[in-house]
Amino acid sequence: LGGAVTAAFVEAGWRVVVPGRDSRGPTAPAAGGPVRLAADLTDPADAERAVAVAAGDRAAPLRAVVNLIGGYAGGGLVHETPVEEFDRMLTQNLRPTLLVTRAALPHLVAAGGGAVVCVSARAAVAPFPGAAGYVTAKAAVLAFAGAVAVEYKAVGVRCNTVLPSVIDTPANRAAQPDADHSRWVDPAEIAPVIRFLASDESAPTSGAAVPVYGRA
Repeated sequence: LGGAVTAAFVEAGWRVVVPGRDSRGPTAPAAGGPVRLAADLTDPADAERAVAVAAGDRAAPLRAVVNLIGGYAGGGLVHETPVEEFDRMLTQNLRPTLLVTRAALPHLVAAGGGAVVCVSARAAVAPFPGAAGYVTAKAAVLAFAGAVAVEYKAVGVRCNTVLPSVIDTPANRAAQPDADHSRWVDPAEIAPVIRFLASDESAPTSGAAVPVYGRA
């Protein structure tokens, strides 16, 4: 999903900053490509530093934040779930969204407004058994986005959330080889929705939870 979203924003002419644990940098973008830098967005200092890079070009003020980091773990029922696994789902799915959004909000306010887009999951509104930590974390992302939308609407900052079903990725295909992959949602189908929610074209919309389920 990250690659598809990055490509969609670059194609639309955005200045895109992409933090990642396997990146170096910050690096100068090649021919309008994204700026990449190494950062662990579960760490408050790294999140602040990544946002500082994103807001560091006066010619391109920070106008949108897309929170894409997440992870999945399934297993037993609630009473069989180790607390460490439950905590790990919150750390992977909620903590980066909180830290990056918190760091970015003052910049968005200073720029006169902007957009935050979060990624939850259909599981947040339609839970399934065996993944209580994941379900809870994605529901928390949805609740957090609603809080941001309410708190910052008066200063022109919007916050919306997309809720994918199973995303058609190589990792998910490997994990579920017998599933009907044609029913899953392609990252290239989700990316334009996220770009729309980040753009001025969706200016009247805040606090929305947008399903991107494909045929699933």
